Amino acid sequence: MRFTPINYTCPGCGAPLKYSPVTGTLRCEFCKREVPIEGSGAPIEEHDLHSALVTLDHAPNQEITKEITCTKCGGSFTLDPFQVSSNCPYCGTPAITEFVNDIKPESILPFQIRHDEAQMIFKKWIGSLWFAPGELKHLVDTDRSLTGYYIPYWTYDARTETDYTGQRGDVYYVTVQRRMIVDGRERIVEVQEPRVHWTPVAGRVSRWFDDVIIRASRSPSRRILDALEPWDTSALVPFDPRYLSGYDAEEYTVGLDNGFEMARVKMDRVIRDDIRRDIGGDQQQITSIQTHYHDVTYKNTLFPIWMTHFTYKGKEYYYAINAQTGRITGERPYSYTKIVLVILAVLGVLFAAAFFDDIRSAVVPTTQADHTQYVPSTVPAGEQVFRQIARCEGNGGVWDYVNEVCLRR
Repeated sequence: MRFTPINYTCPGCGAPLKYSPVTGTLRCEFCKREVPIEGSGAPIEEHDLHSALVTLDHAPNQEITKEITCTKCGGSFTLDPFQVSSNCPYCGTPAITEFVNDIKPESILPFQIRHDEAQMIFKKWIGSLWFAPGELKHLVDTDRSLTGYYIPYWTYDARTETDYTGQRGDVYYVTVQRRMIVDGRERIVEVQEPRVHWTPVAGRVSRWFDDVIIRASRSPSRRILDALEPWDTSALVPFDPRYLSGYDAEEYTVGLDNGFEMARVKMDRVIRDDIRRDIGGDQQQITSIQTHYHDVTYKNTLFPIWMTHFTYKGKEYYYAINAQTGRITGERPYSYTKIVLVILAVLGVLFAAAFFDDIRSAVVPTTQADHTQYVPSTVPAGEQVFRQIARCEGNGGVWDYVNEVCLRR
């Protein structure tokens, strides 16, 4: 399907404008002119989850490949399904398209970390990795190794009330007799041993959850995106497509209902900790939980990340940087060649140490007068002794045949 891209051009020279994390404005890379982004000042609203689930079309979102014609160079290219923003592969002009999903983002966290800052963070992290392939270290030297992305997220608010049953465990100690070996003899001694007294309990805990964050994208992996947390959602601003200029962006591929199920898993971990604190005692057992969710609301928003990937031995490895906080995470390959070389180097050091130790042990000490002389072990042992005695007596000493040393008179 063909889409007409949205572009922002410099009023001075006509060059493309891109969002700058430094100034928070649209900035021309040629004449350096800046165009401010006027905020609407509108509050960021939460939307009722139940009402949205009732009215939403539950049919899966269509994967529409977007055909784009660059307004600057006239080149044609395509955007992946659910991608709404990118740059022309021929001239680099930003291209922003319409959102096609039912729910549109109404808030966004603009980029706070520049590309060069992200490169430094990435380079430092790569340098800290042991046994990383040399190809990976070369990746950080390229100017375009990192790409800026706006990734879709859901946030959920909820008031919960949870009824539970379980047991409280209180530790106490009893004195028991045990057979033990003391001073080589078996004895019966008294020792203190712990026991747990369990008491059935039941109760209710309540909690208010604010902005439980759930990624709404299926790529990169959930583990990588979750590791980028925390996000400061108090810095959210009303959505404006100008923030997308110069960056890639996509729509949600994890639905609103599926996102809430993930949020419930996060909430459940917190609720269980609340229950354990409510039970008290030294140990706790939770038998049953029944949670009621009230006043559940949601937001669809976009968060900024710097991301790149690396192919090594046929496998893709992804890296991402939280473009608000600078937190970095990723998968890492190992260079088995480097590991083998290190192992061989260690074995070489051990072999050399053993070799020189053998040489030292092959040298036999002999005493002449009041100092020690070393004679190579290639001389027969009996001849060595006769030589030592001769030297000792020739220097006016007395040979001690018991300790095999030369004594002065």
